[in-house]
Amino acid sequence: MPDNLFDGIPAQLPQEWLQTLLSGDRGFRVERIVSRGHASPDGFWYQQDEDEWVLLLSGSAELEYQSPSSRVTLRPGDAVAIPAGCRHRVSWTAPDQDSVWVAIFYQK
Repeated sequence: MPDNLFDGIPAQLPQEWLQTLLSGDRGFRVERIVSRGHASPDGFWYQQDEDEWVLLLSGSAELEYQSPSSRVTLRPGDAVAIPAGCRHRVSWTAPDQDSVWVAIFYQK
């Protein structure tokens, strides 16, 4: 695990980069995700069995929810809770800077 969440990010990111920082029982895990202009493929939706809490530390991004149809723009410091089963996707991230996320996955 890095001492600083902004350290050790690869210079080249052909795809979104993720690193599990911590994991535990019942699917609990903390991930560091780095996006640099990456987005979910067209027509692809995440639909996870666990709840997710996401904090954007740097950069900017947009999340899209399928139902009800909506989009949320995130700036540094913004956090969202995504309930289990909620269909969502990353529709956009800033292409000219690192969007660094911390995602916590858990089951209630």
